[in-house]
Amino acid sequence: MNHMINFVCTILYVDNVQKSVDFYKNVFGFKTKFMTPKKNYGEITFGEITIAFASMELANYNLKNDIIENNVHSKPSGAELVFSTENVDDLMEKAKKAGAMEVKKTMLKPWRQKVGYLKDNNGFLIEISTPR
Repeated sequence: MNHMINFVCTILYVDNVQKSVDFYKNVFGFKTKFMTPKKNYGEITFGEITIAFASMELANYNLKNDIIENNVHSKPSGAELVFSTENVDDLMEKAKKAGAMEVKKTMLKPWRQKVGYLKDNNGFLIEISTPR
């Protein structure tokens, strides 16, 4: 039996869904796809990519309080969102002005790709790099 599988989205659990949606819309140009009336779950899109945000309250309800919360003041978790642009430094500055924290200054990798690292307003790791 052959079943089709579709990747739907990545859900990030956050303290404030609306604030998170606004950050990604303002910095990276995402569009709102869906928001619950209670604003405890929302989805944003960029082309075919969807990122969803759910409140920590919803995460704790769904997972019976068995989840580690991201924190902007602790080390980032072992995953990252990656955005590519020719203007890495400009996008890094835009993100910082919107509340992101620089983790590692922009650098040139040995394969000649310019890369910088930030934490978003929730502590999720973001890589901004030139195209490969």
